[in-house]
Amino acid sequence: MHSSTGTTRHTEADPLESGSGSLLRQPKAVWATAGASVVAFMGIGLVDPILPSIAKGLDADASQVSLLFTSYFLITAFAMLLTGFVSSRIGGKRTLLLGLALVVVFAALSGTSGSVGELVGFRAGWGLGNALFVSTALAVIVGAAAGGSAAAILLYESALGLGMACGPLLGALLGNASWRYPFFGTAALMAIGFLCVSLFLKPQPRPARKTSIVDPLRALGHGGLASAAISAFFYNYTFFTVLAFTPFVLNMTPYRSGAVFFAWGLLLAVFSVLVAPRLQKRLGSLKVLGASLVLLAADVVVLGYGDHTTAVVCTILSGAFIGVNNTVYTELALGVSDAPRPVASAGYNFVRWFAAAAAPFFAPKIEGWTDVHIPFVVAGVTAVAGALVVLVRRRALTHEAEAEAQEHAVEDSVSVFADAG
Repeated sequence: MHSSTGTTRHTEADPLESGSGSLLRQPKAVWATAGASVVAFMGIGLVDPILPSIAKGLDADASQVSLLFTSYFLITAFAMLLTGFVSSRIGGKRTLLLGLALVVVFAALSGTSGSVGELVGFRAGWGLGNALFVSTALAVIVGAAAGGSAAAILLYESALGLGMACGPLLGALLGNASWRYPFFGTAALMAIGFLCVSLFLKPQPRPARKTSIVDPLRALGHGGLASAAISAFFYNYTFFTVLAFTPFVLNMTPYRSGAVFFAWGLLLAVFSVLVAPRLQKRLGSLKVLGASLVLLAADVVVLGYGDHTTAVVCTILSGAFIGVNNTVYTELALGVSDAPRPVASAGYNFVRWFAAAAAPFFAPKIEGWTDVHIPFVVAGVTAVAGALVVLVRRRALTHEAEAEAQEHAVEDSVSVFADAG
């Protein structure tokens, strides 16, 4: 993996340079879990192209429908404190299956909603299931994978990017007939994932030490981890302003909106898996992150003030900056503190997901208080705020990170899930 500091470090062979053979030759258990991961991440952007259709079908306004994201990520944030507690007691496979089962149930129920309130509630249950699944999936993939942890992490990040790209596409294809169909389609795909994981994944060993609910909060006492989490909080507000509010601004048919966010997701995948690691090697993680956040800020402001074509282009282009940011933030959270990496990641994600819940709620309200441009100005300001935290706290973000990262055992380092957004 790449160092989370401004320097370059190698702990194992780079899978991007050593060929894709080991990456592609994986046991069935790995492919089953990775496939389910794709579908799990599809659920994040699934509703993007059908938000206007949901609003029309349930007689709701933009602020009400945006709560689909707010409830989802608010529950996800709190669930970060529970995932380690659960998985360290019932094991990785059972945690995966529990998460998948919850997603199947609540995704199907979402499709039956008779009001926006019901749909928001069912999305909250979906968020709990997704948190249990994605927080465990990377550890399971690496534990069962061939070719080393770097290849397995690359496989998982590829699944994340593919899911973020395909979610809007599936939402558009099924949602063009009815906004309910994407929810039923996701439930069916996750049911298939549940069966595959049940059949192909062997029971996973439990960690030697059980994780408590407060361990992730204690981990945030480390200055470097707290700084990474605060910076990521500001960044995620920008990220989810784009994801949850832009569909209303573009006001396109499900097909067109799905195509826009599919292209956005492809850029996210390419830049997170292929471009970000190479930029980190050449420039250092903190420089890459700071520059990417500033460029994202400029992009979203232009998105807010440009004409329709400009807004479409800037929406797609934001995927590149978001992909870079996701990769660098993940590695910062994993390498900057001396806490066990699953615990550090849980604390980091607990903080940042609150912004993912806040942005969909506040963006439509800010528009109502002012005009359609200002939510994007606010999003630009929060991206710059994230960059300023990186600049001001750069010493805390690099202090002893390299030495601490080398002390982490490989089996510990892979017990944490990568970002989604």
